[in-house]
Amino acid sequence: MDRKDFLSQVGISAAALLIPACVGGLSSCTKASNNTTAPTNVDFTLDISTGSLSANGGFLTHNGVLVARTNTSTFLAVSAACTHEGTNVNYVASANDFLCPNHGAMYDSNGTVTRGPATQNLSKYNTSLTGTSLRVYS
Repeated sequence: MDRKDFLSQVGISAAALLIPACVGGLSSCTKASNNTTAPTNVDFTLDISTGSLSANGGFLTHNGVLVARTNTSTFLAVSAACTHEGTNVNYVASANDFLCPNHGAMYDSNGTVTRGPATQNLSKYNTSLTGTSLRVYS
């Protein structure tokens, strides 16, 4: 068997192994989770003295809510799941908006869709800062 035949056989074998996996629904062959339901009855507190929220532009996801620090005392909180297919959005500090890394949907700082494919807004939550404790609530 020469190199060309060997590589051909390896490719066919790999394809034969992957087809059942894709048909079976492994995550690498399927769309992102379609869980786009925004959390309800949100009420939790975060310590912002350390971690990603200790610096301007930092963000994190907690209990399905994305919390972002825009400046010294201003925070944003929106539902983390893109309303298109449920991929978690990221906070883009330079633009003060949210971007879905999966299909490029964009939302402004209030969670309003500014670019599709998403058609529904992100849910927005309240924030209240007391010292180094940030309360996020519905």
